[in-house]
Amino acid sequence: MLAVALAFAPVAGGAHPHMFVDADLRLEVDSEGRITAIEVTWTYDDFSSLMILEDRGLDPDGDAVLTERELAELRGFDLEIWPEDFEGDVYLRNDEATAQIGLPQATGIAVEDAKIVASHRREVEPFPAEGTVIETYDPTFFVAYTLKSVKLPERCEAPIEPVDVEEAGRKVQELVGEVDEMTFEVMEVGHLYADKARIACAASS
Repeated sequence: MLAVALAFAPVAGGAHPHMFVDADLRLEVDSEGRITAIEVTWTYDDFSSLMILEDRGLDPDGDAVLTERELAELRGFDLEIWPEDFEGDVYLRNDEATAQIGLPQATGIAVEDAKIVASHRREVEPFPAEGTVIETYDPTFFVAYTLKSVKLPERCEAPIEPVDVEEAGRKVQELVGEVDEMTFEVMEVGHLYADKARIACAASS
């Protein structure tokens, strides 16, 4: 689950997100066609942004314009709680392999149109770019992500495949009918709502 959500509520299952985040990704690819790092930018919905600012005692005048001191205090707020087994809600998979992604380092913070925009960078153990499928989701679906963009070196691209929300909903309903309510409450269905992007790179000249 997105780290900041841990500060708001206990882990919750089900198919009703409580926070909405737009995700923009920038991947670094080396000369051998391997992903070596990823920069993640999360744009929080306006209500969640308001709650985060209030919780931290920032922006007391409520104008959504933070001073440099307030921005410095906010920088990295969503990296403060990062459990050892937390995967950062970003997944890179190629066939049966899953990329090993390191801990985050804050790279940027801003408030735009009353929404918090926070960025961080993570090293990736060299992982083949060609054919890798990118997903960003919270397994518990406390947070609903929308994958907005994936930036890659010029010779690579990763078109985004938006999730079919209606189909995801049907799958959730099928799960509801297969288990009791208590079991469903702890089931992880976030992956069913994940947008996808598959990397394709042109051959080096």
